[in-house]
Amino acid sequence: MYEPQEKPQDMVSEHIEELPQGHGEEPEVVGFVADTNELPPGSMNLSLTSAMGYFRSKYFLGSLFATGMGLLAAVGQFGYAAPVLGIIDTDLGPDPNFIWISLIYNVALSVFLPIVGRLSDIFGRRWFFIAGAVVGVVGTILCATAKSINMLIVANAICGFANATQLSFHVVMGELVPIKHRYLINAILYVFCIPGSGFGGIISYSFAVHYPSISWRGPYWILVGINAVALVLWALFYFPPTFDMKHKDQGTASKKAFWIKNYDYVGTVLFTIGFVMFLIGLNWGGSVYPWTSGKVIGMIVGGFAVLVGFVLYEIYMPLKAPFMPMHLFRNTGWVVASILLGIGAGVYYAFAIIFPTQSAVLYGNGDMIYVGWLSCIPACGIICGQIFGGVLGKRVGKFLGGGAFLGSAAVINTTNKNIEIALVFLGCWFIGWNETICLANATIIVHDQQEIGVAGGVAGSIRGAISAISLSVYSAVLTNRLTKTVASEVPTALVGAGLPVSSVPAFLKAIEAGTAAAFQAVPGISAEIIATGLHAYKVANAQAYSTVYLTVIAFAVLGFVSTFFAANTEGKMLDSVAATLHGQEALADEKDKRDVV
Repeated sequence: MYEPQEKPQDMVSEHIEELPQGHGEEPEVVGFVADTNELPPGSMNLSLTSAMGYFRSKYFLGSLFATGMGLLAAVGQFGYAAPVLGIIDTDLGPDPNFIWISLIYNVALSVFLPIVGRLSDIFGRRWFFIAGAVVGVVGTILCATAKSINMLIVANAICGFANATQLSFHVVMGELVPIKHRYLINAILYVFCIPGSGFGGIISYSFAVHYPSISWRGPYWILVGINAVALVLWALFYFPPTFDMKHKDQGTASKKAFWIKNYDYVGTVLFTIGFVMFLIGLNWGGSVYPWTSGKVIGMIVGGFAVLVGFVLYEIYMPLKAPFMPMHLFRNTGWVVASILLGIGAGVYYAFAIIFPTQSAVLYGNGDMIYVGWLSCIPACGIICGQIFGGVLGKRVGKFLGGGAFLGSAAVINTTNKNIEIALVFLGCWFIGWNETICLANATIIVHDQQEIGVAGGVAGSIRGAISAISLSVYSAVLTNRLTKTVASEVPTALVGAGLPVSSVPAFLKAIEAGTAAAFQAVPGISAEIIATGLHAYKVANAQAYSTVYLTVIAFAVLGFVSTFFAANTEGKMLDSVAATLHGQEALADEKDKRDVV
């Protein structure tokens, strides 16, 4: 039976320690399979041996479009639902758990990312990504046909596996291009995000307004089609190294049996349980339950304790095939890149939910299509920054700009809409620039390029945890401030306009209902009183959102300080690739050789 001479994690760690030093104390990057001048032919039927021929081949271009369509499906899963959660709740609810339609996305994604990354590092990526597309098709069909909020939440959780494969785009295409072009390939792929997260708000609102019989289900049916196209492209064109290709230097007898037998199942379970509990606790706090609730505290503390046990297990158990190589955390540049990813993602996820509400209250005046367009501002800013930063490929350091513009958005009031839009867009633009650089760095500075799957996946989990923390902070700040500002602004304005004090609670409930009938049912109401009360409510909201924007500054400062510890990748911009596509013909040749043997 195949048995390595040393434990795989020890082999990698010792190998890294013996590497010649590059910049500072960072070891050189290893684990490449070829340089650009050594790439396989562009087509197995043509004598195209140049790098340009390879990158123009049907396999590479087909894999690029498969990755892009998968990415579009993944970002659309969140981008289409987040702006219209209220509409979904009205249709299927009311249900206090409706916020989990979006929150479960981050939980499932963060858990599955490192699992997909690690397993595909070992066994090959092709069938994991085909399976992800299949699950994506099934999951979005379940979403589109959901009959209850709970069913929709479960369906989105099922899509978590698909999203984990689809949002591993930086691994899939990153390993197929020269390491020096990973910024650029990410920029190209971010273009696919435009119809999903960039214009997700207006697409969802347009269905709700113009096609009310379909409403919020329409975008999910679109996602079914997108996932189906991605599935076909994965199956036809994506032929990365197989298991045998990945382990060709590790002997010939029972390699797969060794990895299956010795894979770290316990570590995987511990990580999954601990991380799910921890993220659920964070997402519960301040939204589903108070932060002081025993359920919130129990989930956070219990999840953290399980994660501590997981880390100790990974460090001290004599594992032959660990789930999460702990030497990743000795790579300071990788850790910093992962942290910066999380801080930036927190801005996107928070404002993808918060900004549509802000727009509806302060600027919408009941026009849902207009609110839909406004809700696109944060995501479009992020995407523009991601594309621009990827094309330029400049080093990290944009948190100061992002924090400055988003912090300046605290000047918000009921009349400065255009200034607010400009500040939010520019702030998100800088955050997006930072994210595309950090995402590429999370794979570029991995010492062994044969581990970029798990490295990229774990970075995604760290991103998810930090963004969950920041989202919880932003949501708690908004909720607490809004409670105070509404209480201080609205009753005083209503009573001053002539509304009886006893009718104030009824008016506040009418605001929540948002219907003309609810306002007319308030005793002592008049058109002038309604106008005065609604204006006061807008003022109270502007004050609360102002505090949220000031909170961004704290995260931006943390991000800015972290950039001083980011790795310098200039010396790692090589012409080397970590994996190559082989095509159906090459796989057939490999099978024939095995049959002969």
